[in-house]
Amino acid sequence: MLSTAFKVGAVSVLAIASGLVFSDATVGALFASARPVTGLQQRTAQAASSLPALEQAVFTQINQYRASRKLPPLTLDARISEQARAHSQAMAAGRTPFSHNGFQQRVQAIARTLPYSRAAENVAYNQGYSDPVLQAVQGWLKSTGHRQNIEGSFDLTGIGIAQNAKGEYYFTQVFMRRR
Repeated sequence: MLSTAFKVGAVSVLAIASGLVFSDATVGALFASARPVTGLQQRTAQAASSLPALEQAVFTQINQYRASRKLPPLTLDARISEQARAHSQAMAAGRTPFSHNGFQQRVQAIARTLPYSRAAENVAYNQGYSDPVLQAVQGWLKSTGHRQNIEGSFDLTGIGIAQNAKGEYYFTQVFMRRR
């Protein structure tokens, strides 16, 4: 499922692909109720111009949201971020479509050095927003599948953002639970 939002009267677009979960065990019960988006930092992009700073802003906003739900914080893992970043770069360059294509291979690459019991992924794309991070995170939180990944019983995450020459931002966040 693909969710899309357009900003009328401007050239802003936000698209999110449905959250993907991959597990070597049965996935637990899913959260059924929608929850309001709260506690997110505003104006992230104005304060953070580099992609690593934008990745850090996603991490911060996701953990702020988890804290608002009394969930433990995620730990940022460079190995996971490397795979997430490579996927975002491939989407931004047009080498792979905006999708979860290759998710299992990304998880297998991470698993070579990080034993895991569960993994999930969120991807987003946007263009033309003054704060692309806020748009991506809010889009995920407004989507049941993505929010379930964000609220899931994970302890690690990795985030990768890429931008192409057209100014399009591609976001990938991978969630994992260590064994």
